[in-house]
Amino acid sequence: MTAPDVDAAARFLAGDARVLDRRRFERLFSGGDARPVRDAVAAFRNSDGGFGHALEPDGRTPASQPAAVGLALRTLDEADAWDEELVAGACEWLAANAPAEGGASFVEPTVEGWPHAPWWDAEEGRPASLFTTGDIAATLHARHVEHRWLDDATALLWRRIDKLDDPGPYAFRGVLKFLQYVPDRGRAEQVLQHVGSLVFDRDMVALDPDAEGEVHTPLDFAPNPDSIARRLFDEATIEAHLDHLAGSQADDGGWTFNWPAWWPVAASEWRGSRTVDALRTLRANGRI
Repeated sequence: MTAPDVDAAARFLAGDARVLDRRRFERLFSGGDARPVRDAVAAFRNSDGGFGHALEPDGRTPASQPAAVGLALRTLDEADAWDEELVAGACEWLAANAPAEGGASFVEPTVEGWPHAPWWDAEEGRPASLFTTGDIAATLHARHVEHRWLDDATALLWRRIDKLDDPGPYAFRGVLKFLQYVPDRGRAEQVLQHVGSLVFDRDMVALDPDAEGEVHTPLDFAPNPDSIARRLFDEATIEAHLDHLAGSQADDGGWTFNWPAWWPVAASEWRGSRTVDALRTLRANGRI
């Protein structure tokens, strides 16, 4: 069984990661306090309650963006640094900037004119994104938040899931995370039975741990033993991908990502983020 070198990861983060991910590591693996994580997240907050300033490294506009809000909420949740004021402000921003159908877009037009990944283009008409809407709604449901944006987003997600046919891997990840935490557990289980096969029928998952390129692995869809989608994969496949994840630690102690590196600073920031993510997944699965 391959095991990661946590000390090497700590040294990589100290030398190469931004403060946010160093504080995440300190909180999750070194007994650090929650407050520094909260403060690190708050540094990316705007006066409108949303988050920007490249909190999500692919969108480097100062303006608030849905993906940055999603990352802020996930970080506060994972570190048990939940802050009611920050969350309330984020929910108000989401409500004020929701598409006509509800939920959240993938990218807001305020990205224009600022450095951003080629895939970070605002879609005409600002349609709701299953990826960002599912991700944000899931975190809020996990924390039992009550807000009008979440009510509308949940209704939107159920409507879209009922018609789900070929969502693409990122959207499907948003759907699965939503199904993980939405309070209606009976409906979530029923829906998974209906849509679970799409991950294979639409060729969204790479079962070969050595598959190259921008692929999506079983651990992307079901990172933890209690993930709702874990039942879609057999134990041998999960163990093989855990071996590969642990063995993918680079000589400098960090992990990298498998999508295009479009900007040096963004690539460096993603490596820090992915390193903490990799350690979290490995620990959740008994590899640390």
